[in-house]
Amino acid sequence: MTTPRPLESHQLLSRFQALDSFLREHQQLWRPRPFTELALPWEAEHPALATWLRQRSLSEAEAAHNHPEQLDAPAPFPALALTAMQLSEVGELSTIAVPTASHRLNVDVPGRKWQQIEAFASHLNFSAHPRHWLDWCSGKGHLGRRLLQADTQQLTCLEYDPALVEAGQILSQHHQLASLHHLQDVLAEGADRHLSSEHTAVALHACGDLHVRLIQLASQQGCRQLAIAPCCYNRIRAPHYQPLSVAARASSLHLSIDDLGLPLSETVTAGARVRRQRDESMARRLGFDLLQRQLRGIDEYLPTPSLPVSWLHKPFADYCRDLAALKDLHIHHAPDWDALQAKGWQRLAEVRNLELLRNLFRRPLELWLVLDRGLYLQEQGYRVQLGVFCEQPLTPRNLMLLAERQ
Repeated sequence: MTTPRPLESHQLLSRFQALDSFLREHQQLWRPRPFTELALPWEAEHPALATWLRQRSLSEAEAAHNHPEQLDAPAPFPALALTAMQLSEVGELSTIAVPTASHRLNVDVPGRKWQQIEAFASHLNFSAHPRHWLDWCSGKGHLGRRLLQADTQQLTCLEYDPALVEAGQILSQHHQLASLHHLQDVLAEGADRHLSSEHTAVALHACGDLHVRLIQLASQQGCRQLAIAPCCYNRIRAPHYQPLSVAARASSLHLSIDDLGLPLSETVTAGARVRRQRDESMARRLGFDLLQRQLRGIDEYLPTPSLPVSWLHKPFADYCRDLAALKDLHIHHAPDWDALQAKGWQRLAEVRNLELLRNLFRRPLELWLVLDRGLYLQEQGYRVQLGVFCEQPLTPRNLMLLAERQ
């Protein structure tokens, strides 16, 4: 088996078009959300697969969550899994030798985050040596300080939280590094004044509109190099996705906020306690969902607000009564609370297993989104590489765009 390679500029469009065709052809499989619909449209067309998934346990769903492509499920699951894997195949970007950091630099940085910074830094294989780093949405500037290697290099950090700007400036001064920390909302007017053709702009997991804004402004201002690991594609102000590239704008694939959340459904970091709380919260919501359908006489999902963890300490009956009151619903009968709670847990197992089909499309959709960004940069005169910078267990958001002015 050949080792996958990063995608080069001349490969971006063909891969995008193949993914676009795959996602459009199978929209009826990945758009419907099992959490909000009691029966999914595709179940009538694929009854054997639906029955097989619905009969599985919650623990079986959890075991397959990160690698649904490995399931021995009825058709059309195996063929879809194979195509999704082939279309999502992207190799690791080439690495560079990065001088060992002073241990002082990772003080106050969580271990997993520091590992991500190290992995990001080791894949910045530009053809020309960066002269002036620009750390976009920098927080305290940990990434930028890690990249600052030579005395001839400079660092500018942009951050909108005043406390983080101040803390970052203190840290840079403590380490005697040539770093400037600016208070700047990067979505606001005037952010472009911080970018120039001298800059190598970097963004590690800047969410949604934040990294898109960097791509647009850096292109306008002629930044010589960019390195971006996107995150949280659904964190946008628009009511639906705004395509960037010519190819994406021409596509008939129109993405909602819910659609954009699909790539983010893969998790690798939650601890056992957090997972238990998440499961109980979802099981209770699914139990309440059955109740609210009865109360309203309407067989459709009713969105409910985010609730404090303390609500999980309430008896289930009180939980439902209080949530019903929040939604102006009146409970006039005496439900069988134990049976309703049990049905909530049963639905959770079914939902998680039905989601395994939808999850086959997580990576194809994410790669479609990142390729849209890469194609846009290519249209602006950049040579672009797209690859991974770390293994999936360190972060599922491990795709990275490297762009250099031609």
